[in-house]
Amino acid sequence: MYKTLLITLLAGIGLNVAQAQTDSAITPSSIKTLTLKQYADYQKGPTLESMALPATLNRYPMPDDVLRYKKELKLTPEQVTKVTAISKYLQLKKTEIGQSVLRNEKKLDDMFRSQKLDEGSITFYANRYGLYEGEYRTSVLLACYNTYNVLNPQQTTKFWQLKKP
Repeated sequence: MYKTLLITLLAGIGLNVAQAQTDSAITPSSIKTLTLKQYADYQKGPTLESMALPATLNRYPMPDDVLRYKKELKLTPEQVTKVTAISKYLQLKKTEIGQSVLRNEKKLDDMFRSQKLDEGSITFYANRYGLYEGEYRTSVLLACYNTYNVLNPQQTTKFWQLKKP
């Protein structure tokens, strides 16, 4: 009997945890058009992986990946400093652009809610998404390019050997 009660209790807890995780994916945030998860993701900034594909698929590494292998690559202190600066700048851009998207989304929401809008305003704020995405992609690709230029050819070759799954 106790075993059945314990199993039922644990299953109920598991269901509540799963429900809480699902809720963040569908529960609206303070900006009606975004879920709590989307809002939190934008606060941290957009993801890097897909933005970096033109570079990484052509062997231009992400700075954080290079820093993970700094010992194996035998990076000099100067190289570590340069790649760290590239990584920090990229993180700054990521957060900055995420915040810009949130402000933009809030403005669109406010305009529609207050019914104070026109075609020009809608076009202006909707087109800004493309600008933000372009600015971020440029930052990611430049980070890969600049990281590649910090490494010597042997380090680049060694990096891709280490990076292979």
